[in-house]
Amino acid sequence: MTVSRTICLGFLATIAIGTILLMLPISTNEGTWNNPIVAVFTATSAVCVTGLVVVDTGSYYSGLGQFFILLMIQIGGLGYMTATSFLLILLGRKFRLRDKVALQQSFDKPGMAGVAQLIRSIIAATLIIEISGAILMMPLFAPEYGNISGLWLSIFHSISAFNNAGFSIFADSLVQYARSPLMNIVITLLVIFGGIGYDAIMEMYFWVRDRLKGRTERGVFSLHFKMATSTTLFLLIMGTIVFFSTELYNPNTLGTWSFGEKLLGAWFQSVTTRTAGFNTIDLGQMTAAGLLVTIVFMFVGASSGSTGGGIKTTTVRVLFNATKAVLQGRDRVLCYNRQIPMELVLKAIGVVVTYLAVAIASTIALCITDPNLTLVQILFEVVSAIATVGLSMGITASFSTLGQLVLIITMYVGRVGALLLVNAILGDPKPTIIRYPEEELLVG
Repeated sequence: MTVSRTICLGFLATIAIGTILLMLPISTNEGTWNNPIVAVFTATSAVCVTGLVVVDTGSYYSGLGQFFILLMIQIGGLGYMTATSFLLILLGRKFRLRDKVALQQSFDKPGMAGVAQLIRSIIAATLIIEISGAILMMPLFAPEYGNISGLWLSIFHSISAFNNAGFSIFADSLVQYARSPLMNIVITLLVIFGGIGYDAIMEMYFWVRDRLKGRTERGVFSLHFKMATSTTLFLLIMGTIVFFSTELYNPNTLGTWSFGEKLLGAWFQSVTTRTAGFNTIDLGQMTAAGLLVTIVFMFVGASSGSTGGGIKTTTVRVLFNATKAVLQGRDRVLCYNRQIPMELVLKAIGVVVTYLAVAIASTIALCITDPNLTLVQILFEVVSAIATVGLSMGITASFSTLGQLVLIITMYVGRVGALLLVNAILGDPKPTIIRYPEEELLVG
């Protein structure tokens, strides 16, 4: 039982338990047994923090059913290894060597020291951010829905936003709050913090703490922090500009809004497109250019080590710098005066190729199972599923049963990672001392 197999089977087990819970009569508003396909689709979407739904979460599921969904979102956002490790800490059990090795590999850390403290820090940061988000949204929901319902709405959307899940209790997601500055700011901040990754959050926290205490030892950020934050900032700014430009005169999206509201709507779309899954405009009415940009941004996704999906911002940055090195005639990939190991470049290539392969295979399968839908609609849905985004053109419920099963598999592959799934199936590579001779060939 390798680490990759443990993670893959752990997610499957969580999805199975969630499906059983959502099938119970207590989980539906009608008090009847839930449709198995609907239950497994919702459970997979929640555990994989995707947000695609085939039924309206707020009206179809009871309060207890919504709580089950929220619990699955939290487990899926933290990750199977983090959630189970936290459970071990609560039970007072000590980490075995195997547990430490598994966590070290799942977090991609160079050493095994301080694993328990790392888990505590992740849980603490998660709770602090999610509670802060819920408190900030209370003034928006409490006056309209009352204190109890307002509190539940605030907690649900705060957890869903930070974990980049995109689940909403409202039938139209957040369209009714499209012009609310408070909602736009709070949700986007939660999404950004969740999508930047725990490593970046903790590194920034320690840097601020040391500066407040007058310490200057921690003056240099890691390469991962620099690449993740700079690439994220670039994508957020570019996304805002592009969405503002493509939807500026579209009367079905931002065309009738004021200048400030258009800018706010474009900013929200830029943030949520990269794995959050909330929407404040009707995506089905976007321009062709806007849809294409959305698909590209969804495929890129969030940063490594975060609650978001996609091929990750650091992967894109590594490939960009590798291309830059080729164009400049260099044989080394550099970034911020650091050389990137060739193993990471090969891994980045592997991630992109496997994600593209799964996306193409899923698109072809859905074109066969649901020929009544257009290629753009299917491609949008597939990329949203594999990147665990959750955005939809409003056609998710229109897919056939076979089509929904294809989306379920696609969401699962996108959450555990295509490379990790292949490694779980094939097993760890066997060491070898054989080296083969090099030979030139034509490329490009």
